[in-house]
Amino acid sequence: MAGDLIVRGGTVVTPAGRVAADVLVAAGRIAEVGEVARSADAREIDASGMLVLPGVVDVHTHTRVATDARPDRFFQDSVAAAFGGTTTFLAFNNPGTGAQQTGHLPTDIAAWRSQTDSDSAVDYGVSLVLQPTHGDLAREMPAAIDVGVPTFKAFMVYDFALPDSQLGLALEATAQHAGLLNVHCEDRTALETNTARLLAEGRTAPRFHAESRPPWVEASGTRTALEMAREAGAPLYIVHLSCAAALDELRAARAAGQAAFAETCPQYLVLDESRYALPDQEAVRYLISPPLRSADDREALWAGVADGSLSNVATDHVPDRLAVDKADWRQPFDRISNGGPGIETLLSVVYSAGVARGRISLEHMVELLATAPARLFGLNTKGSIEAGKDADLVIFDPTERRTLHTADLHHSSDYTPFEDMELAGRVHSVLVRGEFVVRDGHFVGRRGYGQFQERELLWR
Repeated sequence: MAGDLIVRGGTVVTPAGRVAADVLVAAGRIAEVGEVARSADAREIDASGMLVLPGVVDVHTHTRVATDARPDRFFQDSVAAAFGGTTTFLAFNNPGTGAQQTGHLPTDIAAWRSQTDSDSAVDYGVSLVLQPTHGDLAREMPAAIDVGVPTFKAFMVYDFALPDSQLGLALEATAQHAGLLNVHCEDRTALETNTARLLAEGRTAPRFHAESRPPWVEASGTRTALEMAREAGAPLYIVHLSCAAALDELRAARAAGQAAFAETCPQYLVLDESRYALPDQEAVRYLISPPLRSADDREALWAGVADGSLSNVATDHVPDRLAVDKADWRQPFDRISNGGPGIETLLSVVYSAGVARGRISLEHMVELLATAPARLFGLNTKGSIEAGKDADLVIFDPTERRTLHTADLHHSSDYTPFEDMELAGRVHSVLVRGEFVVRDGHFVGRRGYGQFQERELLWR
């Protein structure tokens, strides 16, 4: 076992249960889970009293690529992911990330890979954003799937929204070629009408962003997307579901046998619309889309997480900075960047608000944060602790207690929406493919260790 590693004496957690066991790592993969014999040739790490979790898989980030002015920002957010226990993340290549826009999906992949190659500390991949400038989706989407990018995203709103005709073509392509379309579900007409009305009335402050897109706007868009997917015979993945009304639409579709999946995000599980009553310069921290909802919506989402209606939890990480992207908070709300950071806090927030408070089990958290997203998005060597899988492991101390502060985080943003949140547990060490990236709370990885993940949706 020369060069092998044994994670000794921890509690290994899978969706099926937890067990006191050792984990033998060989050649970057999990070789054995159980009682592993000692060997003079194998390194060991003592995980006594710790939970051994599969690395978190965050399938929804807008991690921004490096630029001449900010050459470290993609790397920095990958380091933040590692500190939070995320060992694989998927990013989108929408315009706001700095990704090159070529108008052709296969060359979009090549461009994005050239911008991110040798830049990440953890494993990573891309889901392609479909735009009106992509003129031949019926040909380009299968070509992207063939080279290992089987997941795509369409926006129903914003200036790069996909028209219904192209949205239908995209759904048909995923139905026929084993792909999966992620959809940002909002009713564009309703949103634009509400926004125009509010601006005309002089109601321009950050808090009115939420009023422009109430729950029924999201529910209407969700219903439309589900209907279009059903007509196309395509599976559908709904991003950042935030309210009970949209959850009702999802449940109805699933009850009818439709292959429909949805994520929610930590911000919708622990925050609510009361944040918009703060002074404008504070409320702008929570200017995200969809906006924060009511406390009742928050509890409905927890119920959806607990009963499996919501398949997983992801961050929608947008590394905005208060000093830059949200600095002009006196502008009308529709001109302010809408997003917030979260790549480092996913595991901590869900464990603290979910497991530690008895809302979900530890096993179900592993399903939500690792196993389900890996399966749904074709990361077939990720997401669980079993022989043959990548040795992506999080050694987690459940006994620690701490208060979350921006100063303790490593992301490229300058704030966190979860400031001063009381957290249970702490990530102690993180391995990616059997190598330490974080050890004893210190970064020991390197830029470029992370590998681009070519993916295949085996469940299709």
